[in-house]
Amino acid sequence: MQPLQAWPVDARRRIRGVFTDIDDTLTTNGAITADALQALADLQAAGLVVIPITGRPMGWSEPFARSWPVAAIVPENGAMALLPDGRTLYVQDEATRARNAERLRQVAQRVLREVPGATLARDSAGRVTDIAIDHGEFAHLPPERIEQVVALMRAEGMVATVSSIHINGWFGSHDKLSGARWIVRELYGRDLDAEIDQWVYVGDSTNDQRMFEHFPHSVGVANITRFLPQLQHRPAYVTQGERGAGFAEVARALLAARG
Repeated sequence: MQPLQAWPVDARRRIRGVFTDIDDTLTTNGAITADALQALADLQAAGLVVIPITGRPMGWSEPFARSWPVAAIVPENGAMALLPDGRTLYVQDEATRARNAERLRQVAQRVLREVPGATLARDSAGRVTDIAIDHGEFAHLPPERIEQVVALMRAEGMVATVSSIHINGWFGSHDKLSGARWIVRELYGRDLDAEIDQWVYVGDSTNDQRMFEHFPHSVGVANITRFLPQLQHRPAYVTQGERGAGFAEVARALLAARG
């Protein structure tokens, strides 16, 4: 990783869109700070598309999709998109979501039964396509228990990822990267991979690795350093500031390049 200042001005000037994680990237201690919210507004005013993409659930994300200056929010790790006008778009059809609902409930019960100390995330009531186990928001699970949850979910045929606060598991092939590709097609009718050098991804955790690997322009906010031992794919650049302050730093770097 290089410091953010090493990001070439010409490369920053070509950026037309920003994908970003939410927890511990846009937010600080669970809430968006004034500087991060102003950064979103400044990017939008400059004509840059901003799309947060997160493991948080639909219910939790809905009010932010309406109130933040963003083009959409893609929650539940790429399973759906919430638009500012109140519409919800889904990757999976209704029948598939209904079939998976009982399977999700059964796996959640097994995790709670078999993994000592495991608890559902407090935002679970708002979840439609996945389950989340709290390991760092309101509860604490040691690394060996986190690994046990991930292994159990994968044994059940789920995709499982670990964010800075939750362990998420779901049925389906979607993830943050496929969700990013999908929403660019849905909103703009364009191929993200064909214009990948015009986008940047900002994140903070192990569940951002596919995005760090795929996006040539990727940035980790400074608190990513606690996950470095677990990262096989690191961001190209890292900010000086942590969490929302780090995101605001990225916004300033993009806007400064545009003059």
